[in-house]
Amino acid sequence: MRITTSSARRRRAGHAAAAALLGLLVASGTPAYAATDGSADRRAPDAPPFGHSAPAGTAGAAQGASGVPLGISRLAQGAGRHVAITIDDGPDPRWTPQVLETLRKNHVKATFCMIGTKAQKYPELVRAVAADGHRLCDHSVDHDVTMDHKPVAYQRQQILEGKAMIEKAVPGVPVTYYRAPGGAFTPDSRAIAAANGMRPLGWSVDPKDWSRPGLKSILSTVEGKLPQQPTVLFHDGGGDRSETVAALKEYLPWLTEQGYSFSFPARTTP
Repeated sequence: MRITTSSARRRRAGHAAAAALLGLLVASGTPAYAATDGSADRRAPDAPPFGHSAPAGTAGAAQGASGVPLGISRLAQGAGRHVAITIDDGPDPRWTPQVLETLRKNHVKATFCMIGTKAQKYPELVRAVAADGHRLCDHSVDHDVTMDHKPVAYQRQQILEGKAMIEKAVPGVPVTYYRAPGGAFTPDSRAIAAANGMRPLGWSVDPKDWSRPGLKSILSTVEGKLPQQPTVLFHDGGGDRSETVAALKEYLPWLTEQGYSFSFPARTTP
């Protein structure tokens, strides 16, 4: 009886500890599993670098003071056969108009994650994106992929000034998401974004178009086995994006043929 009672006590203690840990994770908005898309919290200065990779699930559902969840959104709004197209690192005077034209021809609304200094330099492109009914996302002031190693005050400056630069180009149009450069989120950056009405935004499909792997490679990745309600990552800035434009011209009609509908990334749930 002593052995049985002692074992039971140890088991109860273990269950209690696990429950307490899970409660802390949920309360902080930290996912209780490891995200693999690169858009996960980074804390240790000596942690190995994260790249753009895929896929992943959803993050925690804790909410900030604004009511926007702190967790990283990786799902498209809607049912299982909805997909969210996201476009990063612009606006760019050469590539953004071509991406907009392709989206327009395919009747697709996307989410553009803009770098603040580029929005400041090309406000007419920000207005063109908004005029076509696309949503706006803050991608920081200048795309510092090491900002997760910087003080909280620096992270706040990058997030809020980036948002202000985009808003200045299109007064009255909301910036509803924040995507950390390179996916370099921290608990603080997520909280800052959510408190200012922006859902932290990740992705679930990444063709690495930014690295120019070739049209065949991009299409193979984005047309491969898709998770439910995928958020797909593309780029309209940061270099030659001819492969991205070519891929979108083939990928968007393909999605329609497969029975997908287009929506925006989930903002309030899960």
